[in-house]
Amino acid sequence: MKFLDEAKVYVRSGDGGAGCVSFRREKFIEFGGPNGGDGGRGGDVWIECVQGLNTLIDYRYQQHFKAKKGEHGMGSNRHGANGSDVVLKVPAGTQVLAEDGETLIADLTEIGQRIRLAKGGNGGFGNAYFTTSTNRAPKHANPGLEGTEMWIWLRLKLIADAGLVGLPNAGKSTFLATVTAAKPKIADYPFTTLHPGLGVVSTDGREFVLADIPGLIEGAHEGVGLGDKFLAHVERCRVLLHLVEGTSEDAGEAYRLVRGELEAYGNDLADKPEIVALSKADVLDPETLEAQVARLTEAAGRAPLVLSSATRQGVQEALRALASTIEAAAAEEAEADAPAWQP
Repeated sequence: MKFLDEAKVYVRSGDGGAGCVSFRREKFIEFGGPNGGDGGRGGDVWIECVQGLNTLIDYRYQQHFKAKKGEHGMGSNRHGANGSDVVLKVPAGTQVLAEDGETLIADLTEIGQRIRLAKGGNGGFGNAYFTTSTNRAPKHANPGLEGTEMWIWLRLKLIADAGLVGLPNAGKSTFLATVTAAKPKIADYPFTTLHPGLGVVSTDGREFVLADIPGLIEGAHEGVGLGDKFLAHVERCRVLLHLVEGTSEDAGEAYRLVRGELEAYGNDLADKPEIVALSKADVLDPETLEAQVARLTEAAGRAPLVLSSATRQGVQEALRALASTIEAAAAEEAEADAPAWQP
């Protein structure tokens, strides 16, 4: 299945059905009176967060969604049928934006969330509705109200507890494949990862979701390489694991480059808790390893973890650090959301 994280969609709710002008006409019954029924209500357009989806690929092949119109009213006081609704099903983490691409309409983060995007038009009243003591035979009825139409943007931001960031070929996909059951593409050339990947990590009886995004290069915030659009998928993460390739010329400079791109991207991404690790330690000789650790320590301001996904050196320590940071961040969020004590 192809990965698609953004789609532009046209939605329109149904028009209401028109009311009916009708009179009762039966043999031997005088003054039958008006019996025109009301029109049916137009269908609504809903968006629902469902389980089992992780991409917006369905909206690549269909961009127009229109709810059914309400049926017109009929004689004998028969009400027109209501139009059927349309439901757009999206994965958790989907944001609904207005046509300008900036105004947030809804943010669907929980399975089962359901929001009405466009309300159907009300049906018109039939002439039976307008009967009064002085107007016993009204000859007019209301037309149905028109539905609402709009263009919206669907933007997916994957929900994960931890995110992997780093330069291309820093070992992010290898780390994800080592600690989860995910099977990302792995090769010895940069930009092997072309779309985000997710995996579930189990360590010491704790579980969390880990996200891997394509690598960043200098100028990514200006669209260089694959750009920084995939950074949206780590916006919801509670902690970042920053992998720095040990075989790079200068680990400290590689770290500063990625940090610069995170700060240029904004959205408080650079303020998230970060765990720094020097990857591919198994291919470094002791002297080179020591020099790279020193450079990275100076750039990051703290000693990094040293790990090798191939030999699992330092992997367990990294997972424990991630799990502990996630739990601490979750506790802070719960405390912040707790209602203030009232005497």
